[in-house]
Amino acid sequence: MPTLNLDEMKKRAALALERLEACDMCPRDCRANRLANKEGYCRTGRYSLVSSFGPHFGEERPLVGREGSGALFFAGCNLGCVFCQNEDISHGMKGRAVRDEELANMFLALAKYGCHNLNLVTPSHVAPQILSALALALENGFNLPVVYNTGGYDSAETLALFDGVADIYMPDVKFNDAGVADRFAQAPDYPQVARAALKEMHRQVGDLEIDARGIARRGLLVRHLVLPFGLAGTAEVMNFLAAEISPRTYVNIMGQYRPCFHAYQFDQLSRRPTMVEIDQAVALAKEAGLTRLDADREQ
Repeated sequence: MPTLNLDEMKKRAALALERLEACDMCPRDCRANRLANKEGYCRTGRYSLVSSFGPHFGEERPLVGREGSGALFFAGCNLGCVFCQNEDISHGMKGRAVRDEELANMFLALAKYGCHNLNLVTPSHVAPQILSALALALENGFNLPVVYNTGGYDSAETLALFDGVADIYMPDVKFNDAGVADRFAQAPDYPQVARAALKEMHRQVGDLEIDARGIARRGLLVRHLVLPFGLAGTAEVMNFLAAEISPRTYVNIMGQYRPCFHAYQFDQLSRRPTMVEIDQAVALAKEAGLTRLDADREQ
């Protein structure tokens, strides 16, 4: 659970909410007045939009355990991935606006369900609302580890607000090439932004710590989706993680890509990765010196 002093949590939440007046919470730096319910790139105003919440058993084993990860899915996103597998939520905005008080009650409900953690799915654009709701939830006994489950396009300055708040960071590292990131996610600065974010995340929480029950308690867990034709830049990503983050970084190399949303409009994205491509991605991680691969269930 968050270790930050409650008074400091409230202070950070208030400062973050003020920044919504000219929103700079993510690298888009839209400057939309979200306090006046104006929408930026994320298409979200003052209040977060929640699509669903409840115990989730489709995450990595150290998050799921026996009782499930307490996943709360936010609608909207600060990335424009043309292959998004949750496009009805991220682009279609399937969700309803909830005030911070109601969001806090959702956090408390997930704790009451017995979930192992609070898993905030796509939180980058609603960081102020999350901080505000967490402060309210902590006042009412909230005690779960907080998982910041993000696409990796995060401002290091905003992440600093979660120092002592987030227990587990679970970012995607989607692309290593600016041209690929621009074409497929409308984010040419994604590679450098994600690298800076990873360094800040690891500075805060270190390598993933797993308890005697096999449950993650604190640390960094990185996801990397294998794309066809090597589009994700796996070799460069794995070398960066091993050399500049930690060779003990827990990495899930994911082979479940399938063409979704607008992917069929791009020849390079119109098929699944082959087993050869997936095996090569795992081999590249090992060659880089990474020793904790979720694909092998190594801990």
